[in-house]
Amino acid sequence: TFSFLLVFVVLNLFHPALSIYFNILSSTETLTISGNRTLVSPGNVFELGFFKTTSNSRWYLGIWYKKLYFRTYVWVANRDSPLSTGTLKISGNNLVLLGHSNKSVWSTNLTRRNERSPVMAELLANGNFVMRDSNNNDASGFLWQSFDFPTDTLLPEMKLGYDHKKRLNRFLTSWRNSDDPSSGEFSYQLDTQRGMPEFLVLKEGYPGHRSGPWNGVRFSGIPEDQKLSYMVYNFTENSEEVAYSFRVTNNSIYSRLKINSEGFLERLTWTPASSAWNLFWSVPVDTRCDVYMSCGPYAYCDVNTSPVCNCIQGFNRSNEQQWDMRDGASGCIRGTQLSCSDDGFTRMKKMKLPDTTMAIVDRSIGVKECEKRCLSDCNCTAFANADIRNGGTGCVIWTGELEDIRNYFAVLGQDLYVRLAAADLAKKRNANGKIVTLT
Repeated sequence: TFSFLLVFVVLNLFHPALSIYFNILSSTETLTISGNRTLVSPGNVFELGFFKTTSNSRWYLGIWYKKLYFRTYVWVANRDSPLSTGTLKISGNNLVLLGHSNKSVWSTNLTRRNERSPVMAELLANGNFVMRDSNNNDASGFLWQSFDFPTDTLLPEMKLGYDHKKRLNRFLTSWRNSDDPSSGEFSYQLDTQRGMPEFLVLKEGYPGHRSGPWNGVRFSGIPEDQKLSYMVYNFTENSEEVAYSFRVTNNSIYSRLKINSEGFLERLTWTPASSAWNLFWSVPVDTRCDVYMSCGPYAYCDVNTSPVCNCIQGFNRSNEQQWDMRDGASGCIRGTQLSCSDDGFTRMKKMKLPDTTMAIVDRSIGVKECEKRCLSDCNCTAFANADIRNGGTGCVIWTGELEDIRNYFAVLGQDLYVRLAAADLAKKRNANGKIVTLT
């Protein structure tokens, strides 16, 4: 044992590069730009250290995929505070990144009780960089973790959304451009101020794309994110958190979500046979029907019609002059006002559900009871299933204008039942709407 330890110490003294395979930073160690030391996760998938981009002479602390020929960054600590000189160390109870004149440019910024054991930082196999007590490696005991502070990338086992216990909002923010990791103008955030939480692609705070609500399988506005044999999706909504995550069951496959500097949310996958990342899908898919509110209230977007905006059956164009100019943003108005007693529903198939800001959700009832509840509420304008699994369960009721709707021609999307006056139900069927009565 003594001989082994002696050889180990000598090798590290004369070959410091060997320490590249360590994944732990102790309270007595440092990482520096000049030292070229990095942390490498178990399994050799992720690496943490200092880097600089091709167009920038300044340095960042980040995490990237170690094995890939083309450097792919997944997290950056000091994205808005690049360094000319830098040291990462544990100071007291915090990880700190020191720049010129030992000035702190980034810190975990924790206040914690007195602990008996020293703290340490560790790069985990899944790419999560954590700080913990040296005698406690349980995930629930992490003092801080990079997964709580994403940059532009969502890795497997990371979560996006709200943690009510920590009062933490996890969201993605794009790079400024492909070679500049500073905060860009696009973000991907969960909006919980709705009847059903939805993700939005925001440009400087303004919605550009809406994911649609989670329907038990996927977000209704991202039909391309289909079930794969090696991937499991999860959306949790309870008193502790509202969050989306995914995991990959095949360790040889890498997959990630990224909001890029042009405002596209992308699903990228790498396999051992790949020489580059494969783009599975991105949203918005087109600049017509995937752009938020491209058609106004009570209008739906259809990429196969001209113009792409169409009024729901029983509704008429609110501004003919604008519509003649191929601008449907003004939306549509009812042909016949609801009576609240003799109304019915038209079924619109394969739809992205409307904006749920004015929606009410009850997961305890089915579609028939949902219809009755909608008819009993004079303010109800439409309803749908909350979950498309097992033939459809749960109930979503809209009590305001129906906005940001589109249809799909694949088997994706879901049924939306729009309330109409009896006179409008008797009129000619719309190309996308089938008159039905639920019995």
